[in-house]
Formats: sequence, C-alpha cells, structure tokens
Amino acid sequence: MKAMVLYGTNESFVLEDRPIPTPGPGEAVARVLACGAGLTIHHTVAGRVPVKFPIVIGHEITAEIAEVGDDVDWLAEGDPVTAYYYFTCGRCRWCRINRETLCENMKGQVGRHMDGGYAEFIKLPAQNFVKIPEGLDYKNYPAEVGVISDAIATPYKVIRHARISPMENVAVIGAGGGLGIHMVMMARWAGARVTAVDVMPEKLEKCREVGAHEIVNASEGSMTEALMDITNGQGVDVVVDFACRGSSIEDGIRSLAKAGRLLPMAGPTATSFQFNPREMLRNEKQIMGSRFATKQEVIDSLDLVARGDIWPLVTETFSLEQVDQAHEHLEKGSIMGRAGIVMDT
Repeated sequence: MKAMVLYGTNESFVLEDRPIPTPGPGEAVARVLACGAGLTIHHTVAGRVPVKFPIVIGHEITAEIAEVGDDVDWLAEGDPVTAYYYFTCGRCRWCRINRETLCENMKGQVGRHMDGGYAEFIKLPAQNFVKIPEGLDYKNYPAEVGVISDAIATPYKVIRHARISPMENVAVIGAGGGLGIHMVMMARWAGARVTAVDVMPEKLEKCREVGAHEIVNASEGSMTEALMDITNGQGVDVVVDFACRGSSIEDGIRSLAKAGRLLPMAGPTATSFQFNPREMLRNEKQIMGSRFATKQEVIDSLDLVARGDIWPLVTETFSLEQVDQAHEHLEKGSIMGRAGIVMDT
C-alpha cells in the first residue's frame, strides 16, 4: 500500500510502499477513501505536539473495512467506517459514564501514537472504528464524511457542554478556521444568534454565508466594544475561542453577559491569560474546558449530517501524494473550512 510517512518535525512527507497491515485479535483493517487535513494534525507536522517518528498522521477518515481480527463480531468486510480519535480504556469511571475524553488510562490518539489515515489502509483497535450510517453518501463525498468525526463532532460537544440554547448570543473567535467555521454553523443549527469574530475579511464573509448573523473584524478595533454594541450592552452568553491568545480570552471574558460561559478551545499555540475572580463571582461567569467529543457524540454528529441538518465545509481536496501542499496551505491559514486528502479509486 502507499503511505505518506512523516519522519520529523517540519520535514516533507515521504511516499513509501508498505505491506497492507494484518489485524490481530480485537483489531480491524480498513481501506481508506479519504482523510481530513486540519490544524489538529498539522500541529504534529509543525512540532507543536510530541510524537514518536516515523508516523503516518491523520484521523478524520472515511474508509471501508477490509479485514477483521479474531474476537471482532460487529464489523464485517465492506462496512463503511470513520475513526474515533482517542485510544481509551473503556473501564475507568469516566469511560463508564460516557465521558471518555477524560479517560484515566488514555493511550494516545490515532495518527500520533498509532499510524493514521495518510495511507491506503489503516489498522486500529476495532473499538475505534465507528460505522457510517446508511444515509451518508460516503462514496461520492468521502472528504466531507471523513471530517464529520472532528469538524462537526467537536462543535456538537461544545453545544451540549456549554448548554447553548435557542436565542442565546454566541460569539465564535477564530471563526474562519476549520473548527471555527463549523462552530458557527452548529451554533446557528442550535438556534443561537451567532457572531463570527476573525481578522480575515474573506473568511468572515464565508462565515456569514454559512450562518453567522453578525461578523466582527477584530483587526479593526475593540472586539469587546463590538460585541457589546451587537448585544445592546448586555454581553454575549457564550464565547467560544479557537484563537486562544491571552488577549482574545481576556476580551472574551469582558464580553460575557451575566452567567456567561467562556470556552477556550486551547491548542498547542494557546497562551495564558488573566481574569478577575471577583468579577467572575459577582456575575456568575464561567470558564469551561471542552475536549474533543465522546464516541456517542461522533455517532450523533454522523446522524445529524445523514438526516440533512448540517453539511461539513470542505473547500480543498488533494491526492495522497499532495499532502505537503495541503499542509503548506494549513500553515498559511488560507483554507476555508477543511481540506481533504482523497485516495485514488
């Protein structure tokens, strides 16, 4: 099989011909049709997260089961699947209450601690494969279906975790990024009044196209003042910050209404911030963490797309041999929504 292998930080990918993996007990092998390319995996390329090289990165897959190992009776050859990103134990108290993103025995992630989707085949523990529902046309839209497991599932988790309700004011900072623009779409789906905040006019216009009621160019003045003006001085109920610079988080806190919730979606480039505990206490504001999604939330997100409630935004696709080009675009921040790596068929 063909695989694009990363041997070190900020190095070009190397095209290799590797044997098709064989599943062991409790494992399965799937033929990859497409794999999403976003900042989560680009952080690996840029050296912002620790990995053991060489590695095949990528986890937002659309694939078909090719072979199953012993003790796997719920997957069969030909089943369409995507992947659950985390390797969890399934036994600790957090896994047992369907909060496996807090697993006490986390073993890593797909594409960081086990080879991922930048290859024609992928081998994973069978429990990490999630079946794609019948209503999704994964053969004609493999890239779009692949990114659901992250680009839709992560905002879906935010909506549930932050208790976003219809008619609430929600501000999305870094709204033009791959996760940010899907957060705009999902907050609109949840019935909120959505304001997109970014510094790139073309991305802000795209945010308006996909559902933002208001847009704020943070490079043109005070974000806090703009959000206060939009809400008639009341502040926003929820701020979801994908930029996570200290200044953006602090501005976000100042923009919150009474009982407002701030979710700093901190990646490896996030910086620290300061806040006034007295202000948080007096107005019952909250700072909340929200980490990826549970497996059930991935399943729910697939079902949402299958029934037509939402559709992921993939604006650029590349062949497997073009992954370096895809990551150049990611580094520049020029991609609207998500990019996808589509295998030859």
